[in-house]
Amino acid sequence: MEEWMTWVPEVGFPVLVTFYLLHRMEGKLDMLVASIHHLAEQMKVG
Repeated sequence: MEEWMTWVPEVGFPVLVTFYLLHRMEGKLDMLVASIHHLAEQMKVG
């Protein structure tokens, strides 16, 4: 159990930062996918 207590501060912070950055990136990727779909629709019409 003591080994886990030393791992939490060492591993917990990088994991937290990673999840935060992935969460932020997910929104931007959704916008990128929507833009690509919109561009494809525009190219079909035009």
